[in-house]
Amino acid sequence: MATPPPPNPHGIPSFPNIPSPSGSRNRGSIGSSFSFGPQSLVDSLLDANSSTASHPHSFALDPNRSVLPASPLRSSPRRHRKGKSSSSRYPHPLANDTTDVFQESEDEVDDDESEYEWGVVDRMRLWRHDALMQHLYETAAFWGDKILTWTNDPNDAFWLAQTYFMNHQYARAERLLTRPFSTTPPKPPDDEATHGLTNGHSGKGKGREQDLPPPPLVPRLPMGPGGMIEVPEDMQEGVSRLVDLSVACRYLAAQCQVRQGNWAEATEMLGESNPFRESGRSGPAIPNVDGGIKVEASMCYLRGILMQKLNRGDSAKECYMEALALDVKCYDAFLALIDGELLTVNEEWDFIQGLAYKEQTPEDAAFVQLMYTSRLRKYKHAVEHELTRRRLVEEYKLGDNPDVLYSFADALYSSFKWADCYEITSRILNMVAIHKQTMNIHVACMYHLEHLHSKLFLLAHELVEREPENPASWYAVGVWYLASAKYPQARQYFSKTSLMDPRHSAAWVAFGHTFSLEGEHDHAVTAYSTCARMFTGTHMPLMFVGMEHIILSNFALADEALHAANTLCDGDPLLMNECGVMAYNHGDYQGAADLFVKALDVAGVTQSSEKTWCTTYMNLGTASRKLKRYQEAHAAYQKVLDLEPRNAMALGFMGMVYQFMGNLDAAIIKYHEALSIDPINNQMLELLNLALDRSTMAPVEAAIRGVREQQMLGSLRQQKGKERATNEMVSRFQTGHVDEANSSNDMSVG
Repeated sequence: MATPPPPNPHGIPSFPNIPSPSGSRNRGSIGSSFSFGPQSLVDSLLDANSSTASHPHSFALDPNRSVLPASPLRSSPRRHRKGKSSSSRYPHPLANDTTDVFQESEDEVDDDESEYEWGVVDRMRLWRHDALMQHLYETAAFWGDKILTWTNDPNDAFWLAQTYFMNHQYARAERLLTRPFSTTPPKPPDDEATHGLTNGHSGKGKGREQDLPPPPLVPRLPMGPGGMIEVPEDMQEGVSRLVDLSVACRYLAAQCQVRQGNWAEATEMLGESNPFRESGRSGPAIPNVDGGIKVEASMCYLRGILMQKLNRGDSAKECYMEALALDVKCYDAFLALIDGELLTVNEEWDFIQGLAYKEQTPEDAAFVQLMYTSRLRKYKHAVEHELTRRRLVEEYKLGDNPDVLYSFADALYSSFKWADCYEITSRILNMVAIHKQTMNIHVACMYHLEHLHSKLFLLAHELVEREPENPASWYAVGVWYLASAKYPQARQYFSKTSLMDPRHSAAWVAFGHTFSLEGEHDHAVTAYSTCARMFTGTHMPLMFVGMEHIILSNFALADEALHAANTLCDGDPLLMNECGVMAYNHGDYQGAADLFVKALDVAGVTQSSEKTWCTTYMNLGTASRKLKRYQEAHAAYQKVLDLEPRNAMALGFMGMVYQFMGNLDAAIIKYHEALSIDPINNQMLELLNLALDRSTMAPVEAAIRGVREQQMLGSLRQQKGKERATNEMVSRFQTGHVDEANSSNDMSVG
């Protein structure tokens, strides 16, 4: 006589008897209104929680659970014990899985004297899971289909749908999950008819006189006001859809619809917002009960993908944030937020640091927080980022992990240390062939280092041959053409990259660069503006828009773009430099000088390469020269020349400072040095001619000044002599000498 199989040996936990919600109406005909929305799941979950039945909590409807109970590891066939015969074959490793949540305890195993043999269903379930592990999806689907025909079990149906999904048969999987499914178990077959379909029994033990009992009735959950499609009304009491029996099934069905491009149907399947949000059983403070990842968080993440497909960026951002808040282990949501640049620098720091790590994963809270912090942008919190990387290396021994190494490379790239960054990215790519984030900055470093352009050419060819379906491969090709100043070809491959991956922000920015470098500034503004609309959390496209407007002398539009960029990120020294340029254009030389000094101070905090900031030093010198602070201007230009001795513009500006200070000989020398580097600089030639003219006229002007000085001195002496004679006559008149002289004269005349 057949022995009963172990209870719930596989798949999703059984569904308890749940009464229909009071608000549900009787299902009508096929023509009645019918909705795929998830609200019925929420209503059923609430009714299950308030029910006084023997199963007050429904695992299948709990959004805080993961799919672990239905995973291949936990749903593998149970270990069935046979007699103590030495001839018994050694069981398959999947059959020995001790992590099955439904497996008996060791005490029960010892007390149970019954001995089991494998039935055909158990063997085929093992074949199905082993085929999945070996990626033999057609094999798994073939045997899984036979299992479902025999058992009519929802768990077997779920795993058959999973198999179809893995084999890219999305429509077939969706049909299985949404078609009418009988919830009434079949009657137990007779022994003669089973032909070994059920688990066999050796004829010994306590269970030898027992018949195979039917499994517990799987309840039908409410369907809402609509009717059951393609099922007669008199038969609808015994059927339901898997998407209405399990959150995991609904999530899988939505995944199938997304893969088929059915955005509207998938949105209806998931709901436009989280239906469990107001149920009282959802929230960041509610941990996952089985240690996995909440299906609710996965559904929110998938909803975010749908919102992006529907061009609803703000809604997508909220969905991703909700997914990560519900379960901090949902790295896909984190990646969508950070790599998709949906959050500003301040927003991402505050959000990531404020997640409920300790509530959801108390043992691993610090580690998860450190890993996420290491991936944030490096414009601010330089000290915290450095401590984060140090802890990951010293405490968690992750010095050779590609993701941790990438955080070091990202910090170096943000500091414009191309050579050091290239060393680390090369190390990462030697460890793993493709690392998406690393590949982007690796290619960018090769672009900035001119001696690596030949290696960039070889890398691009290798990537195209090895990974032709990877957008990073064509991005590398575009960067090589950009480095070769072949802008139309570069634009072609950047466009191809963005078509393959619309969220590839680097390709969008580089696409705009091709127009800017060609002098097509209007087209560049359009490209950058498109990028800014797609990646609302980054300030870079807006900053580039402002730079293009500065070139076009559209200062009002430049101010608007730079102000918007500064709102998104006020800690980027590059942006501070551009704001200083605008202040200079408006005649606010003191404000411009302050912004240039601030940019250099921020760059110093991040230990950025000084050579990168030569332009900012030059701008500071020019602003100081306008303020007639010639010593400060001289110091700024000298800093540029210390970093780049052959900088023609710095040499010319230094000559201007000398000329203003009256040192014409030094000015002429600097002008000649500048022209030796840039011989056709008309402005420098004009300055040199002015200095030479002034120098030629200097002796004549000096002689003229000497004559004028002598004339002025002679005039002063003559004037002083006249004044002295006048004073003497006045004094004689006052003492009577004049009268005596006159009387003596009169006497002589007489």
